[in-house]
Amino acid sequence: MTSRHGADSGALPSGLLLAYYGDDFTGSTDAMEVMTAAGLSTVLFLRTPDAALLGRFPDARCVGIAGSSRGRSPQWMEQHLPPAFEMLAALRPPLMQYKVCSTFDSSADTGSIGRAIDLGVRVMPGDWSPMVVGAPRLKRYQMFGNLFAAVDGVGYRLDRHPTMARHPVTPMDEADLRRHLGKQTSRRVELVDMLQLRDGGAAAHTRLQDLRGDDRPVVLVDVLDEETLREAGRLVWEGKGAGAFSASSSGLQYALAAYWRARGWIAAQPSLPQAGTVPVIAAVSGSCSPVTAGQIAWAREHGFAAERMDLPAVLGALSREAELVRLVQRAGEAIRAGRSPLVFSAEGPDDASVTGFDAIARGAGMPRAEAARSVGVALAEVMRRILDAHPLKRIAIAGGDSSGEVASALDIAALSVCAGLAPGAPLCRAWSDNPRRDGLELVLKGGQVGARSFFGDVLEGQPAG
Repeated sequence: MTSRHGADSGALPSGLLLAYYGDDFTGSTDAMEVMTAAGLSTVLFLRTPDAALLGRFPDARCVGIAGSSRGRSPQWMEQHLPPAFEMLAALRPPLMQYKVCSTFDSSADTGSIGRAIDLGVRVMPGDWSPMVVGAPRLKRYQMFGNLFAAVDGVGYRLDRHPTMARHPVTPMDEADLRRHLGKQTSRRVELVDMLQLRDGGAAAHTRLQDLRGDDRPVVLVDVLDEETLREAGRLVWEGKGAGAFSASSSGLQYALAAYWRARGWIAAQPSLPQAGTVPVIAAVSGSCSPVTAGQIAWAREHGFAAERMDLPAVLGALSREAELVRLVQRAGEAIRAGRSPLVFSAEGPDDASVTGFDAIARGAGMPRAEAARSVGVALAEVMRRILDAHPLKRIAIAGGDSSGEVASALDIAALSVCAGLAPGAPLCRAWSDNPRRDGLELVLKGGQVGARSFFGDVLEGQPAG
């Protein structure tokens, strides 16, 4: 699994094109989806792979490692990110990415993208660090350095976004990513804007040459539409030099694919197969987003057996096991009746379990972060027990942190994309040495992803509409 660098030779180089570390599991599958749809074999490892595990995927053009750094401290990052970055850099990819959420979830204290950049640029030789965050297919847009996101057809500057401005851990109070990132790193942060990109690319390349330097600045690249997306991909690919480190959303994958497609190096149209219907699925949700709340309501209205997790009970040392047993029993009853169980911890940001979570954590004698992680572990244990008792073919997990906990608990070594569903949430195939898990189909969904009918779409195995 090697790669060749060098000048643009009129074709993609052989071997590895991109290696990335995802700051959460849902975003990691999002990045994998884009590359797979472009016809480029991609594998996502759920732990840092050894040589034997890497050897199972000799034809991969893109490899990723799913992580949990989005919810971690800078101190945690300093301990855990360098070994993963060094392992990926040793594969000699032309580009190495720290994959972030397209809503830029981060702060100086939690999920610091700036700290990740400071750690990552050390392992790659480039003299700049490109950053592509906008992704039009996901309704994310960056204009003059400011990030916007659309919800139900309405666009919001991210610091006025109905969810991200109220995020319980990393609320967005600044849409200008130069200012937001500047709170997380002392590194120089620059911008190539949409007007420079639209000038046939020449102005963008001139601007980039002026910005590059031994201090390895972060260079944000605007993306508004397909034209600027393609030109962002051109700028990054043609400017990668001997190898660049990039903290970017899946906008990087979309941009590279758009440029490669324009050059005729990959298929003209991205595509993924559709999956068939299954009798039932099991789903768990730790998301507190209003999008997921609407999806839970839809599922309840359409025959899913929706069951709320009792958070005080599951956080209590004496009551935890009884609550887990209750939830698994209710799920089993639903499955035997031909219904799909959906266990959830909250229904939207105004749910009492969200607004009162600090009090719930105090009642359990836990710091807030520990309590939140304990809820994710409980959801993971519920799903593990459901699958042990009922060998289902397909499952769904909603929520970035919850997805990480659940996927980690299922003895899965790697994932690959087997079908398309919602943009950013593909249907994945599990690779595991455990025969009960190998071949399991699962979807990891971020809070802002999917149509209202999302859980029904997973059951039916096809995108909404």
